[in-house]
Amino acid sequence: MAVEQRDPFTGHLTTGHEWNGITELNTRVPRVVYFFLIVTFLFGLGYWLLMPAWPTGTSYTKGLLGIDQRNVVTQSLKQAEQARAPWTERIEKEDFAAIQKDAGLMADVRSTGHTLFGDNCAACHGLDAKGGKGFPNLTTAAWLWGGSPEAIAETIRVGINSTNPETRSSQMLAFGRDGMLQRPDIDNLVAFVRSLSNPVPAGDAAAKQVEAGKALFAANCASCHGDNAKGSTDLGAPDLTDANWIYGGDAQAIHTTIWGGRQGHMPSWEARLSALDRKILTLYLLDLRGSTPQGEPKSPAGGTQ
Repeated sequence: MAVEQRDPFTGHLTTGHEWNGITELNTRVPRVVYFFLIVTFLFGLGYWLLMPAWPTGTSYTKGLLGIDQRNVVTQSLKQAEQARAPWTERIEKEDFAAIQKDAGLMADVRSTGHTLFGDNCAACHGLDAKGGKGFPNLTTAAWLWGGSPEAIAETIRVGINSTNPETRSSQMLAFGRDGMLQRPDIDNLVAFVRSLSNPVPAGDAAAKQVEAGKALFAANCASCHGDNAKGSTDLGAPDLTDANWIYGGDAQAIHTTIWGGRQGHMPSWEARLSALDRKILTLYLLDLRGSTPQGEPKSPAGGTQ
């Protein structure tokens, strides 16, 4: 039987293990550790008894307090709706023009609309709603399907090329890929389209391309974009004479669009957002457009909706 040894300095027994003259002490676990272990066990036991905790197959233990977080959230939402009711009821009942004239209502619209936009629209259009390549700038006055309050609200409701049965539908044909135009013709058409917003100086070598492209435009594009190239809100065809471009207004971007076509997509928000939320979003977008300085340069990667 091993003889117990004690450390001469601390008086604690040793374990009998020694490494290079260093002896391991057999010290007791501090009482405070036992205290916290007991407290933790009692807390866990109490929580299991008082709160919903254990699954029972098809249900779970409800706890003695009967607390249900789903009910708590539901109650919180009801309280929030009641707090919003004084101004949301006015938003639902009043027309767009009357709401826009009311500074108090518009303050609520800006606050709530900013949250709605950030949660649902900013992923594509950006937090500032100025879009990017392939996504329209919503702060300009250029809108594919019209920029009136009613038109914007309808676009939000049904979407564009979406799954909604009433969706707005539009598509830019692939004139090159589908063999409708040859590459030289597309080059001429690109020159003409660019000249609509960036006029070519008289006598410039590109003027001949522009003239040839004009005839091509009349034969292939005017049916949607109009004889004056200002587009059609009935068809969702963009105005080609301004500086707003969804996919870019440089020669390469326009060539890519004419060659391969475009078909944008915007989801329908009818199922996800209530009529009230969609109206608030519409007012928010109208307010953003109104707050954009008229002299502010328009981004060539921006666009219409």
